[in-house]
Amino acid sequence: MLGTAGEQEDQEQPPHAIDGTHVRVSIADNPFFVLGLAPDASRIEIEREAQKLLGMLELDFADARVYQTPLGPRARTHEAVRSAVAALRDPYRRLLAELWARHAPPARPAAPAEPARDPGHPGLRRALGWRP
Repeated sequence: MLGTAGEQEDQEQPPHAIDGTHVRVSIADNPFFVLGLAPDASRIEIEREAQKLLGMLELDFADARVYQTPLGPRARTHEAVRSAVAALRDPYRRLLAELWARHAPPARPAAPAEPARDPGHPGLRRALGWRP
């Protein structure tokens, strides 16, 4: 026998339970980070930014494909933008997202790209007396 509904509810964790995995997901997938907006953004600003990002993603702009989080850069998709807007339309989910965004550690910058080496003249530096 499976048990009563009350017993099943006691075994399940609530959706806002805090454990290590949920905290990382909450910070990385925070709707404000996905949209690149401040937590005090108005509803109109949220809708405009979402439409702008969806258009940029449709045109495959490089700037729209990645967003910064405290856990490092993450890929932005059409689904992530739509999910972020849907979450911010719900007052309870927006409140949780605001709290996470306001108290999250500062965003980590993307890893710096290595400088390009000049493949054209491999012996030129040495000929000029520069050390490799």
